[in-house]
Amino acid sequence: MELLGIPTCDTCRKARKALEDAGHEVQFRDIRKAPLSDAERTALLAVFGDALINRKSATWRALDDTARALPPAALLAEHATLMKRPVIRQGDRLHLGWGPETRAALLG
Repeated sequence: MELLGIPTCDTCRKARKALEDAGHEVQFRDIRKAPLSDAERTALLAVFGDALINRKSATWRALDDTARALPPAALLAEHATLMKRPVIRQGDRLHLGWGPETRAALLG
């Protein structure tokens, strides 16, 4: 299982701890140090669409209107931390965030 996020994200830390406590082997990928490739961004946007952009983040609030008007793929390429976190890849299944649906699907 791969968890994509940033180490300073509280939600990522909570998700990782819960998954490891439940016996899952979690490979954490810091998207700042190992950014998403163009193909990965395209694939995630195909699954999650605009929901992949975290419009509540400090990064989003710091952007000007011109930057906010860029396509989601360009935004994520320029600002990795705009990605809603975590993204969890379990085999061929993808989960976005750490809400009740994701927890139920991964923790049972």
